Amino acid sequence: MSVQFEMASGAAILTFNNPPLNVVGKALRVGLAEALERAVAAGAERIILTGAGQNFAAGADAKEFDHPAQPPHLNDVLASLVMLPIPTIAAIHGAALGGGLEIALACRYRIATSDAMLGLPEVTLGIIPGAGGTQRLPRLIGLKAALDLIWQGRRISGAEALALGAIDAVSDDPLAAAKALGNDVLGKALNPDFRPAPTADPEAVASALAQAKKRAFGQIAPPLAIQMIADSASQTIETALLRERQIFLELRASDQARALRHVFFAERSAQSQGKSYPAPKRDINAAIVVGGGTMGAAIAYTLALVGIAVTVVETDTAGQSRAKANVTGLIAQGVARGTLTQARADAVTARINFTIGYTDLPPVDLAIEAAFENMAVKQTIFAALQAALPETTILASNTSYLDVNIIAQGISTPGRFLGLHFFAPAHIMKLLEIVKATQTASKTLAATFGLAKRLGKIPVLAGVCDGFIGNRILTRYRQAADLELLNGAQPKDVDQIMQKFGMAMGPYLAQDMSGLDIAYANRQRQNLRHRTDLRYVTIADTLVEDLKRLGCKTNAGWYDYDAGEAKPSARVAACIAAASAKAGILPQASRLEDIAERLMLAMISEAVAILDEGIAARPQDIDLVMVHGYGFPRWRGGLMHYADSLGPTLLVERLERLTAKDPLSWSVPPLLRKLAHDGRSIDSLNHPGAKP
Repeated sequence: MSVQFEMASGAAILTFNNPPLNVVGKALRVGLAEALERAVAAGAERIILTGAGQNFAAGADAKEFDHPAQPPHLNDVLASLVMLPIPTIAAIHGAALGGGLEIALACRYRIATSDAMLGLPEVTLGIIPGAGGTQRLPRLIGLKAALDLIWQGRRISGAEALALGAIDAVSDDPLAAAKALGNDVLGKALNPDFRPAPTADPEAVASALAQAKKRAFGQIAPPLAIQMIADSASQTIETALLRERQIFLELRASDQARALRHVFFAERSAQSQGKSYPAPKRDINAAIVVGGGTMGAAIAYTLALVGIAVTVVETDTAGQSRAKANVTGLIAQGVARGTLTQARADAVTARINFTIGYTDLPPVDLAIEAAFENMAVKQTIFAALQAALPETTILASNTSYLDVNIIAQGISTPGRFLGLHFFAPAHIMKLLEIVKATQTASKTLAATFGLAKRLGKIPVLAGVCDGFIGNRILTRYRQAADLELLNGAQPKDVDQIMQKFGMAMGPYLAQDMSGLDIAYANRQRQNLRHRTDLRYVTIADTLVEDLKRLGCKTNAGWYDYDAGEAKPSARVAACIAAASAKAGILPQASRLEDIAERLMLAMISEAVAILDEGIAARPQDIDLVMVHGYGFPRWRGGLMHYADSLGPTLLVERLERLTAKDPLSWSVPPLLRKLAHDGRSIDSLNHPGAKP
């Protein structure tokens, strides 16, 4: 049964039993409605709601959102719960999220463990709470606190919930505590519906709207959630609950909600990939990181945060000092931001050691190379690691672009080698590209998928090509943007329209922040300037070679920088004009929307080629890479989901028009043409066993 019923000493105990998360799907809603009626009929003196297993109830069944809402609706069930003449108590452990927390909010009294996890994260799925969350929570904790939790989808512990007033008590055993509650306490307890409306707080509402506009740009749900919370101070709860439900139903059928659900399920699928490999014989408990620069230090810090002992290897005393400073700085930042207690910071510090050279290295489970992007340098490092470490040690390169099969050539047991491409900053970015070399063993992949889960990363399996999945698409994106400059656009035009589209940052501002010299070195390695199969734009090379503009670190890149503020550069504009003239192109005005379309077409085209080549196994993997690694708007569902919103047929038509005008820069991927011919979506390739 989805809801188990038990009578004990006059108490009706209703236990949600939909393992492992007790999600609030139709079966559970039906079971709850029936159990409430049964409790009343049995003459129960109190009703206690709790969850089986490790959770109370971790939200709605999001899979139901792709279909029309089915009765009984949760808001109707909770309306009945609120009106019961019997005291109702929520005994919370584990997760009480979304609809699960809304059930608890509809009770008269709430008890939770101190480490329970409570929240209304609906906005992260493109909807708002639809069963009273925007109205009942403000009546318990006030308008400002409710705004802070709901529009951001923030989760809090039981201890914090008690401090805010969202629950009434904390207990190690909430069910036992609920049974023991005195009638005097329960007699004074009121459902939020019968409590006074929260005091209006226009300043808090205005602040939340301003933050949402900045941090949730382009998203529909956050401002609507904020408005509903604001209305709790002025509207009757009956009116507001009806309006809340109406908005919830409208949003759950929206394109944004579908896109966000797509990313949500893609993340869950990615995190479960490790189950398809043999279980690792042991966890990774000790690691070596070669190189203590910005990336290496962040990787070492990330590993140490989850309890892994780390040895950072440098080449000399100066390098060792820089590595120590980099790691110490990250730990200090964690303490300053409140993400690390001083005790945990001390423990992380104790787990990280520093050494020079490869003699007397400890026998570790994993060694990650995070050195300069140079093939000879990396091969030298792995030769030294192979000589110094046991054959059981997994060897991994953090390379962003280089061919991991070539790096692996000197390794006598290549099954233990692979690429682990962390994204900067490694301790914050959730994406981890796991690059499978030709001979990488299944047990090696299993261990690294397990590591990704432990680190809280989103793992995506990638094949071998220049730049793997993300950086290969990024390269094509930048090439297409440079073509727009030749045709008359300025960096600011391109950046503004891509930010309007929803990208976290435009391509030129992003290059300035990462450093123009990094992309320049990669172009030189690829020898793009001398290739005849593509149109190569030399503007970025000129900025580096002739003008020595390397981005923010030189206060001059695609933009000029004054006190950190990016401003359009006359020198860059002149460089662009000269490049256009040399190419024989007469710059023409172009609608910004057309620029965005062409840049998206370029990325989609490259991504489809990556699928066709097997570099990415599924379109949803590309979506995760772009969302978590490159700032693609989550609310658009990722690059491939967005491509499907246009459809293969329309994409082929638009690419054909561009190809007819400039066949050196554009083409139609064969796979995309095949999907259009067959009437299939790109998403069809996500399904098990699907073939192009």
